[in-house]
Amino acid sequence: MTQLAIDLPEGVFSALRLAPHEFANEMRVAAAVQWYGERRVSQGKAAEIAGISRVAFIDELRRRHVSAIQIDAEELGAELG
Repeated sequence: MTQLAIDLPEGVFSALRLAPHEFANEMRVAAAVQWYGERRVSQGKAAEIAGISRVAFIDELRRRHVSAIQIDAEELGAELG
């Protein structure tokens, strides 16, 4: 697994009331949800990025008010048609 190091101001942890390891986990989940919401990654890949199961990722989408279904009317018509 590749590791990524970033520099952050000390105040960011206290602002979010998270320990550094909790902050890192939150960043992974937040990025995965964002990229999934933008349709840049699949649900499975987003769960992998977040470091959680697909079921847990779907629950995270619900918690963050992001639709787990990424299909628009045109795509639905093509699927049904």
